[in-house]
Amino acid sequence: MDLFEINPREVAEKLITFLKENLERVGRNGFVLGLSGGLDSSVCAALAVEAIGAGKINALMMPYATSSSASISDAEMLAEKLKIKVTKIDITPIVEPYFKLETDINYLRKGNFMARIRMALLYDHAARTRSLVLGTSNKSEALLGYGTLHGDVAWDINPLWDLYKTQVRTLAEYLEIPQAIIHKKPTADLWQGQTDENELGFTYERVDKLLFLALDKALRDPEIETEGFSMEEINRAKRLVKANQFKRSGPIVARIFPEYPGCDFIAPDSW
Repeated sequence: MDLFEINPREVAEKLITFLKENLERVGRNGFVLGLSGGLDSSVCAALAVEAIGAGKINALMMPYATSSSASISDAEMLAEKLKIKVTKIDITPIVEPYFKLETDINYLRKGNFMARIRMALLYDHAARTRSLVLGTSNKSEALLGYGTLHGDVAWDINPLWDLYKTQVRTLAEYLEIPQAIIHKKPTADLWQGQTDENELGFTYERVDKLLFLALDKALRDPEIETEGFSMEEINRAKRLVKANQFKRSGPIVARIFPEYPGCDFIAPDSW
């Protein structure tokens, strides 16, 4: 199947079942997620509502002083459409004292710090409501390393991790996410004028196709070139994937003994 030919109904049904069954399995009350007004968080919110109902979803809007007013209004519009509860927390007074101490802090460090503060708030609200934190990162971001460890790359459960950004957009159309959200330029809204694609050096449509050919279809570089990509593009994408392997692998730990309590460890039934 071609990258752009996912069946959104089938994918949505699988993800709704995934969310519902895993929430029941761990015995929590609902989901908490950050609602940014962007595509990914909007799709996650819509899937969660379909899975367990709007009453069990808690969304946090966490703007900073320079956050886009359009992002805030889009998040509010989506929350109203889905009828989910929203708590708005201005993170400016939380982060500014630290920024005043670190007078040489650059945009990247600021953005990462704010992403981690936002995730701390999500986990605190999840603890209060006995909920799971819903991740919103997609496959494109995972492969290219576009995310902050212990910030937006932190969650209890994530329905989008195996979907490229372009596939998430197809899913959004099926879920009837507002067009203003679907067609806006993707941004983490970490500073004024910041966009994902400017930082990555690719449009998602282009890099998703490249990654699909290299990863899902396992084509060699000359074969990818015949699809209209330059070696410069291919090498840049592959460098990003390799350089960000550590973000997808989890914390590095030493292994000494055969039994290891990793993510695939399951306690014996007799315990």
